[in-house]
Amino acid sequence: MTELGTPNWLPGPLRTDRLVLREPEARDRAAFIELFSSPEVGTYVGGPRPRDELENELPGSPTRRPGLFVIELGGAMIGIIELNRREEQRRTHVRAGEVELGYLLMPEAWGHGYAAEACTAALGWFADASPGEPVVLCTQIANDRSMRLAAMLGFTEVRRYEAWGAAQWMGVWSPALRRSAGPRSD
Repeated sequence: MTELGTPNWLPGPLRTDRLVLREPEARDRAAFIELFSSPEVGTYVGGPRPRDELENELPGSPTRRPGLFVIELGGAMIGIIELNRREEQRRTHVRAGEVELGYLLMPEAWGHGYAAEACTAALGWFADASPGEPVVLCTQIANDRSMRLAAMLGFTEVRRYEAWGAAQWMGVWSPALRRSAGPRSD
């Protein structure tokens, strides 16, 4: 599979007990700006982006693309999650063609289990859409929350490396391992 899907990549929203994972919509623009300009959110991802820059650059309707989900709680966007197939020219330790899991949540959504719930749903969808294909996750080692989430989701360490001035961690998740061992928790 070279693409995560076509423009109709998602047959409908994914629903969990508390969340809806859906395509971005025009009504999400303000929340995207808030998310990307948050100093707390930017701590481990290169820092926040300037709000005025985002206002000028972000289209009226956030870009729809295969693998990008808005995380919605009670009708409001609380974050995003993506399964992104990396391209050759991107500077990263993820190899071209590998699928990487990424997520960002608003600070007020932290500590409630929403990231785990959303990631579990997205990984389940991906395992059904791309049977047997692994997913990688990269995070700063200093990001304790993200490191705990990776372990809880069943990611296994592949390597550690230095990038962007900080120690990084890369793990891999495999649908085959998920079925045999299941997610683990600390």
